[in-house]
Amino acid sequence: MEPSLGLGWRLMGGPVAHVSVPGPAPLVAVGLFFAGAGAAVGAYSLGTGEKVRKTASVGLGIVAAGCFVVATAIPFFIRPGPSFVRPSSTARLEILSPRPGEVFQGSPARIPVALRLTGGRIVPVTSSHLIPNAGHIHLSLDGTLVSMSGLDAQIVASPGRHVLQAEFVAVDHAPFHPRAIARARLGIGF
Repeated sequence: MEPSLGLGWRLMGGPVAHVSVPGPAPLVAVGLFFAGAGAAVGAYSLGTGEKVRKTASVGLGIVAAGCFVVATAIPFFIRPGPSFVRPSSTARLEILSPRPGEVFQGSPARIPVALRLTGGRIVPVTSSHLIPNAGHIHLSLDGTLVSMSGLDAQIVASPGRHVLQAEFVAVDHAPFHPRAIARARLGIGF
């Protein structure tokens, strides 16, 4: 459970997702990119002068171009790679608390959130290996992400009318297709 830190937290950009290393592809791609950059610098610095230097410059230029092409393509061949199709989920999400139209007092008010997830499970890891019906919960208040929590959380809201949205997302923090969303309207008084 991760409670929201309220308006200040949202103004700073909200919570940052946890990250995991998704396999060797990014490491290999970055290494090839730096090798290509080094070869490009070498090709540029050898580009003038005698015939041997020009030949070395052309060779390094070809190596640089090859490194850049392979660095761009390698994530698609070494798994896990980017997913172009979002996973589906049969999970259903329901907001138990707050109830629709419920009014809370305070400036700001602390709002307990309780959710029910049917057909899915919350997992603590982030991965690019997508598994149907396994993921995380994202809570948004008025369209701004305020918490990445489990099924119980506490958020903070300023006075006024608000829309709370809970979404069950995949382990890469992106939505399932179709999305598993629940919404509730609530009011905050003084």
